[in-house]
Amino acid sequence: MKYRTIGTDPATCREVSVLALGAMLFGSRTDEKTSFAVLDRYVEAGGTFIDTSDNYAFWEDGGQGGQSEELLGRWRRSRGVGDEVVIATKLGARPLAPGTGYTDNAEGLSAKVIRESAERSRERLGVERLDLLYAHIEDPAVPLEETVEGFAALVAEGTVGLLGVSNHAVWRVERARALARAAGLPGYEVLQYQHSYLRPRTDVPSGLFPDGSLGGVDAQVRSYLRAEPDLTLVAYSPLLNGAYTRADKPLPADYDHPGTPARLAVLREVARETGASLNQVVLAWQWGGERPVIPLVGASSVAQLDESLAAVDLELTAEQRARLDAAH
Repeated sequence: MKYRTIGTDPATCREVSVLALGAMLFGSRTDEKTSFAVLDRYVEAGGTFIDTSDNYAFWEDGGQGGQSEELLGRWRRSRGVGDEVVIATKLGARPLAPGTGYTDNAEGLSAKVIRESAERSRERLGVERLDLLYAHIEDPAVPLEETVEGFAALVAEGTVGLLGVSNHAVWRVERARALARAAGLPGYEVLQYQHSYLRPRTDVPSGLFPDGSLGGVDAQVRSYLRAEPDLTLVAYSPLLNGAYTRADKPLPADYDHPGTPARLAVLREVARETGASLNQVVLAWQWGGERPVIPLVGASSVAQLDESLAAVDLELTAEQRARLDAAH
């Protein structure tokens, strides 16, 4: 395994594995025995960075979520796992009532919600401190100052370490960070967005993003990361839910544009040259680039996880990277 440091403050920064493991469906669609086996294999291979959320996976049973955090808590206790494994969780997108969702009835990012939701997450996970806590989705109904101060209060109390943000417009991320800087408070240091080798259209509106997707890495996010090298990007769905390698998993509709065939062709060339799978080339491209990315992979079996773990040792040449980057 390889490792990198996230965060800048010596009191809260952490060394984590370059491959993060997503626990979204653990305890719901992925049963406990399988989830424990995947978690055990990940840690055995040197993995130290696990991702969850307080709303995972509410859509599986029409509830409010919490199954993933609860399973991770049981796994930690049964294996004696301590601070050596960094667990990141999120708040803000948990439905307030069963049968609703985050587009119509999300808990939001008020100071009260931040405190109460973080406490519930700590209880479910069985931890004294949340290593990394994300603002999961935007809450335009709450002033950014209140959100910034709400997160910072938990850091000051020692119940939260690093702060992160996902699925936000870049201008809101920077405004929140500017407010934190001006007040001498800790701000967001980890960004989690959907990011893969293929690039989706970002102009298609949805229920959560009426102006087009704010959940994916676009030119604005890439430019922001280039200008702020201390920030860490964690990439969710880097393997597009199996679409690179599985015939039964077609590419999502927002990848149907003229740039996709050219990038796919180069990706396949590099896979043939290296003897690696398309998935492994995507992962190696992410964590070994000029601005390294931490891919966040899901796995519903140990075999799936092993394919991703094997990619840690894949070294792409400068020429291969240049070809991959230039395709459009």
